[in-house]
Amino acid sequence: MLAAMPDSAPSPLSAGGTSPRDGGDACPGTLRLHRADDGALARVRIPGGVLSADRADALLAVAGRFGDGELHLTSRGNVQVRGLDAECGGGPAELLGAAGLLPSATHERARNIVASPLAGLDGSPSVVGWLSELDSLVCGSATAAALSGRFLFALDSGRGDVDALGADVTLIAEDGGDCLLRVGAADEVFRLPRADGPRAALLAAELFLRAAGDSGAWRVKDLPDDVRTALVRAVGATAGPVVHRPRPRTAKAPAPGPVTAPNSSTPATTTATSTVTAISVGVPLGRLSPAQWRLLTETARRYGNELRLTPWRGIVVPGPFGPPGSSARPGRSAQSEQSGRSEQSGRSERSEQSGRAAEALDTLAAAGLITGPDSPWTGVGACIGHPGCAKSLSDVRAEAGAAVGPVGRLPVYWSGCERRCGHPHGEWIDVVVTPEGHRISHVRGEHRDDRAVVRNDPAALASAVSEARA
Repeated sequence: MLAAMPDSAPSPLSAGGTSPRDGGDACPGTLRLHRADDGALARVRIPGGVLSADRADALLAVAGRFGDGELHLTSRGNVQVRGLDAECGGGPAELLGAAGLLPSATHERARNIVASPLAGLDGSPSVVGWLSELDSLVCGSATAAALSGRFLFALDSGRGDVDALGADVTLIAEDGGDCLLRVGAADEVFRLPRADGPRAALLAAELFLRAAGDSGAWRVKDLPDDVRTALVRAVGATAGPVVHRPRPRTAKAPAPGPVTAPNSSTPATTTATSTVTAISVGVPLGRLSPAQWRLLTETARRYGNELRLTPWRGIVVPGPFGPPGSSARPGRSAQSEQSGRSEQSGRSERSEQSGRAAEALDTLAAAGLITGPDSPWTGVGACIGHPGCAKSLSDVRAEAGAAVGPVGRLPVYWSGCERRCGHPHGEWIDVVVTPEGHRISHVRGEHRDDRAVVRNDPAALASAVSEARA
């Protein structure tokens, strides 16, 4: 029965061996489930957050057949299925494997890759090639199988969004044919040809494992200072020249609403124009009902056949937003699609695309998703809280909902205990439940300023949080 499961239990399809480091990497996966108060939990890695509509269908099927039906987005763009029965056996893994979501049983928890969700959609370079190659390299490396479920790769399009998330190994696209490689939070990065990026990222991860040895370090930041310095030096010996580029301190999520890109093919003699290439939505508290997930999947299938799950618990649906079945490519004007078409006709087609994107956003908004900056849920996040987590001191999701008010300048994250699972990065308002009450703090990177402690007064709590966010 579930009560007899260890906190991180291998499913029947797992090899059942020990963690790469005795003492246990308790991060859950698809083959190694985690015990929670609301049932077992499976975390499905979605490299780069990129899902086809068919694979999204498979996730919904797993949640409906074996779990509580809902899908939960994580702060790494992955998906969690909760409420799994202890007797579900290998059913979830078999279904996910058939859909291509479990390409390597030995590497399933090592495939932690976040990517800029708007890459290739907002005028920034695409990282699709990087993503595919790095995932393949990780799965093909016997050494990489020892990476913990905490270790993180990031592929940044140059926007600085996922570079700010504090990954262990980050690739940053540059204009031209080069990229930058960052190890941990170091301000010094290494420039190398873009085509060499994925292999350099894997090598950096393998060098980390060698440096970590028996230290018990799961991530680069856990290494002793001298060991971390030696690791960066070792990576640099195999990479290109050093460039000083401090890591961004604020991770900026895609704004909810339409995503546009400039029309590179617009003649220089005309006014610059842009085309809607995607739509972006937020997910309140990262929790999606079956109906919401199904609607998002149907929207993706109607247009670009792709969903991009973001590290900010949102979803980007790429276009093109032409008529159903249109093969027009995002970001290209009508003039490049049909020779000789008039500029006026191109404007008309762009207007129609914008209209279809707006209709899709309206439908998603009616389903309870965040489609604009004026939603009171914008910037509000929370851990799973009670009753799903035994360590939580309160039902923080219900409390966050009760305290929702005017949109604040800063995001707020509610945590049921001091662990703050899934908290954001950069600057935010931190609400943590303690035995003394709800402690409200202003977090700026590694610095924390306590603002207030509110006890047993929901109205005062909502007011204090609103004031802190202003």
